[in-house]
This record gives sequence, structure tokens and C-alpha cells, in this order.
Amino acid sequence: MSRLLYRLGKAAALRPWRFVVAWLVIVGAVAGLAGVAGGSLHDDYTLAGTGSQKATDLLRERFPAMAGADARVVVHARSGTVDQAKLGAAAAELRRLPQVSAVEPAPPGRDGVTALITVQYGVPVTDLEPGPTLDELRGATGNLKAAGYQVEFGGQVPENVTAPGGVAEVIGIVAALVILLLAFGSVVAAGLPLAVALAGLGAGVSGITLLAAFTDVATTAPTLAIMVGLGVGIDYALFILTRHREGLAAGFDVPESAGRAIATAGQSVVFAGGTVLLALCGLVLSRIPVFMTMGFATGLVVAATMLSAVTLLPAVLGLAGTRVLRRRDRAAGATISTDSPRVRRWAEHVGRHPWPWLGAVLVLMLALAAPALGMRTWPSDSSSEPTSSTVRQAYDLLADGYGDGANGPLLVAVDLRKVEASALPGLGERLARTRGVAAVAQPRLSPDRSAAVVVVTPEYGPQDAEAPRLVDRIRADALPPGAEIAGLTASYTDLSRMLSERLWPVIGAVVATSFVLLMLVFRSVLAPLKAAAMNLLSIGAAYGVLTAVFQWGWGATLLGLPHSVPVSSFILLLMFAVLFGVSMDYEVFLLSRVREEWRRTGDARGSVPAGLAATGRVITSAALIMVAVFLGFALDPSLVIKQMGVGLAVAVALDATLVRLVLVPATMALLGRANWWLPRPLARVLPEFDPHGGDGAPGPGAPEGADGPGARERQPSQA
Repeated sequence: MSRLLYRLGKAAALRPWRFVVAWLVIVGAVAGLAGVAGGSLHDDYTLAGTGSQKATDLLRERFPAMAGADARVVVHARSGTVDQAKLGAAAAELRRLPQVSAVEPAPPGRDGVTALITVQYGVPVTDLEPGPTLDELRGATGNLKAAGYQVEFGGQVPENVTAPGGVAEVIGIVAALVILLLAFGSVVAAGLPLAVALAGLGAGVSGITLLAAFTDVATTAPTLAIMVGLGVGIDYALFILTRHREGLAAGFDVPESAGRAIATAGQSVVFAGGTVLLALCGLVLSRIPVFMTMGFATGLVVAATMLSAVTLLPAVLGLAGTRVLRRRDRAAGATISTDSPRVRRWAEHVGRHPWPWLGAVLVLMLALAAPALGMRTWPSDSSSEPTSSTVRQAYDLLADGYGDGANGPLLVAVDLRKVEASALPGLGERLARTRGVAAVAQPRLSPDRSAAVVVVTPEYGPQDAEAPRLVDRIRADALPPGAEIAGLTASYTDLSRMLSERLWPVIGAVVATSFVLLMLVFRSVLAPLKAAAMNLLSIGAAYGVLTAVFQWGWGATLLGLPHSVPVSSFILLLMFAVLFGVSMDYEVFLLSRVREEWRRTGDARGSVPAGLAATGRVITSAALIMVAVFLGFALDPSLVIKQMGVGLAVAVALDATLVRLVLVPATMALLGRANWWLPRPLARVLPEFDPHGGDGAPGPGAPEGADGPGARERQPSQA
């Protein structure tokens, strides 16, 4: 592969305009096609086989008026009580809105100063345009606002309105530019990684829009894809650019240096990107459509940025010439060294005292991970929104006027072909006797009388820890065969449990496939095993920090949240897949350089400080860029993206410091030659890869176990 990449990189540097124009055409064509034939984003929260899904399917088939989205119009009198006549006039206006199937004014609240109108739609919330639909609700209730009442909106439709974004992306790009400028001291060198990453990002995001024309793509998928793609895209270009600058300083001309950079660092980029894609593919095992599309969308952007790094970057390097160097470095005989003496001395120190340092960092990482043992995962609701938002004000008014459970009613769907209609009164009595139930409404029958719905108001809000227990009690003690529970709380209960059950298969598949890939790349058993263990450790620590920041509330207010919140159910799977792939990036780059030194010198211990010193500055810069990008997304209004940003930033920071600077040199010093051990049977059947693109010849001091040409014949039996 290194020869192919060398030729590709050199050809791009020799004929740069061909590649640049080709990329401009590709990005323009994909963007144009997306604008003409692209689809719209659509969440698919189908939870096949769960009780809430069975209830929803029954209602969609037999009682569509109760199966769609809902909106709650909450009316509050600032003085006196709500005028029922004005409330009735507003209800009549709401009934005339498109897609509305039913409008139900509720009895006044506890003190008469708050009233509720429930608007039921005949289609799912994902089939409605949230912004325009909310505007229609505001227009229909304008008479109430004109009369001096406070009118707020809750329910699925208003909660589905996405706040405008874009700030997070700008923060990430500006921070990356500043870090690159400080690292390279050249505006050209700082701008190239950004330009190349943005080109790949443009093609990838347009590809997501095209993908949405053929399948449902989650509404948060583009934001997640941009967050990950921007981080890895800049890092990939940074690693290649750093190697190219070294080549120029060594005396190679621009095309030769670019070709060598693509053959070496570019090949590491391909393997690192492949690891990220493998990790994202693990989301397929969740079998939840919204997660699968998040994985596909993010993988599409990562693949595009990886492709731009190995094809577009050498072309712009050819155009930039020697301007990627500082002015003083362009002088004849100037040298550029990425070697960090401080990192080398530190790694040598850790290597001489591995056990104390290994023990201290393990204790620290486990302490950071400890809060995750008490993590509670639950999707966010409107109580987590800022107090200035209409959905939060509606939530608070409903809780004050009707009780917390009014914000999360349960819909008991009854199949009257399996349950006698005469059994409905008894069902209502059992539901009313169930601990945690505040009120039970009279059953509503479908037009053909083949289904019924009983609305149950819990005593608890949808985010209360008792809410899923109430769902379990109702299912176990009150429901006959042929009845199931729908509604927000029931769906949240099933979603959280489904994600918890499928987390371990995803973890197992991602770790196993990454282990196999790294074993192929490094021809070692222990190196990829150690890398997987360290990645799991850093991910566990990130989970612990997330729990402390959000669930314990240690940093919730700083991130714009009104109070502590559970960790979103979406986070565990998403964060694991993304983090495992991103963390493996640094492992590939670091171990590639360590292995290069090992093959050159045959010194198992000395190659570790040398590899760390050679990659110290560039990996530190890359990690700083990723942390800055991810922290920028911590300001996103979406709680899922906010928690993802914090978790990814923490994990990358730990990976670039404690893992890279302590755990790696300590464990590799303890393992010595065993770092590169590969049983002879495996050595005979595994294909040869050279992740750093060298000539493959082991150094004069390399022992027989070093894998290079002829390694299959020379490797000693160590199995």
C-alpha cells in the first residue's frame, strides 16, 4: 500500500491543479445533487418487539387519531382564573389546524389559574415540520395572548423544534486555527489542514443529505458527523503535513517529500480512519434505526475527510511549495525536528520506574471512572431546557397546576378483539389502585370500536427515577393480554433498557474487530491487546466524568443547564463507538513510530522514548485541536451533542496525557521484546503491512523476531 500511496502523493504534488479541480468538481457535484435530490432528516425511533412499540402499532392501525404527535397548550392567568369561554374559542381554532385529529380541553388545574388544551395530531411528530407547526399553534391561540394570558407550549411538537446551531463549529475552527498557527508559525501551514478538512467535510455532509433521500437519517446525525469529522479531518491533515515538513527540511524536493509523507503518515491515516469506521459500524448491532443512521452518517464524513487527506492535501502541498515552512526554516541547511527532548526524558524516566507510575495512573483513572457505577441513563425531557424556553415554562406550569405526571401521561392501548369491552371498567379500577398513579381517565373507543385508549396520569414526572418502575408495575399487575402502554415514559423505559442490553454486544464486536485490524497492522498480539485495554480505561473514565458533571451537577450550570440531569440514553453507545475509533487514531500514530524505531534499531526499550519523542509535539497539537473542537460542541443546545462534546473532550485529553505519557511507556517498558510477539502460526498466515511506509528492512540490531521481509521464515517459535 505504501508504494501506491507514494505514487498517488507524488503525482498529486506534481500535477496539483488536476486534483484540486477534481475535488472542486466532486464537492460541487455532490452539493448540487444534494440540493436537488437530497432528502430531509427524519428520526426513526422504532423499537421493534417492545411493549411501547406494540401499543403504538395498535393505535396506528386501529385508532390513528390517538397514535400521532401531541402538543400541549398551557394557559396561565396572571390574575384571577382562566375564562372557559375564551379557552373554548381557542380550542375551536386549534381543531381547524392541518393534521389535527382531536383537541381536548382539560378541566382547570388545582387553583383554576392554569388550564391545559391537548392537541392530538394524526401523524407522528417526525412527519411534521416542527417550526411551522409551532407557528400555527401560536396563531390559533393568539386570542388568549391578546386577552393577557400567558400561553406556553409543550409536548412532542414544540420539543422537536431545534434551536439554531453553528456556534460550536465556528468555535472549533477558530480554536484549531490558533493552535495550528502556534504549532507551525506559518499561516499557510496552519490553513492547509483546515482547508483540506473542510473540503472533506463538505463532501461528507452533502452525502448525508443524499443518504436521507433513501433512508431515514436522524436529525442529530449531521451535527455528530461534523463534530467527529472536523476533529479527525484536521488531525489527519496535520500528521501528514508534519511529515512533509520534515521531508522538506531533510532536503527532498516538494513532490518527493509529499509522496513520502503520504506513503508514511498517509498510510497511518488510512489505518486510523479504518479503525474509526470499524468502530462506527458496530452501531449496526444496536438494531435501532436512529443509531444505525448516526453511524452511517458519521462514517461517511470520516471517510470523506480521510480521502481528502491522502489525495487533496498532497496537491495543495505541491501548490504551497516551501511556504509551509517558516521563513527562517527555508534557509539552506535549516532543519526541522519534531523530536521533543522533554518527552524523551520523561518517557525514559517512566521506563526506569514503571510500576509506581503504572499504579498511580491506574488508581487515578479508576477513581475518575468510579462515578459511572452509579450512572443513570434516561433521555432528556423539557425539564432540562433553559427556564426561558416555552417548553420549560409549559412544563413548570403543568407541574404546578396538575402535578408532575401531567408532563408524561401514559396511554394504555387495548385491543378489543382480545379484551372484552366489558372488562374496561375493571381495567380502569386496577390502574387507579396501582401505586404511583394519580388519575385515570374514562376509556376512549376507536370509531370502529376495535380498540380503546385509557389515559393514565402518573404521580411522577417523566424524568423521575420512579417513572420506569411505575411502567413495570402497570405491566405486571394491571394489564391483561392484549393491552400495552404507549406514551413518552413507556417509550423511554423500553429505549433505555434496549440500549443497556445491546451495549455489551457492540463493545465486544468493536473491540474484537479493532484488535484484529491492529494485529494485522503491527503483527503483534500484545500491542493491540494493550491498546484496547487502555482505550476501554479512558472511555470508562470519560463515562465517570460525564456522570459527575451532568448527573451530579458539578458542571451542569456552566454548560447552560438549569439543574443536574441524567446521562442521555443515547450517549453510551454513541460515545463508545466514536471514542474507541478516535482513541485508536493516536495509538496507531504512536505505535507506528515506535515500531519504526524498533525495526530500525532492534532496541525494544529505547524505541519507546524515541517514538514518543518523535510524535510528542504533533500528537499534543492534534489532541489540543480535538479537545477544542469537542468542547465547542459542549455549547450546542442539544443535550445529546452537549454530553458527547464533553465526554469526547475528556477522553481525548486523558488519552493524550495519562495514557500516552505514562501508561504506554510504563507497560511497554515492562513488556520489552514481548510488545512485538506474534506466534509463528499467525506470522505465517497474516499478510504483511507496513503502517509507517518504510522500506521494510529491519535495522542492523533487529532481532529475529522483528518483522520485515523474510520475517515469516526468521521469526522464532514463541507460541
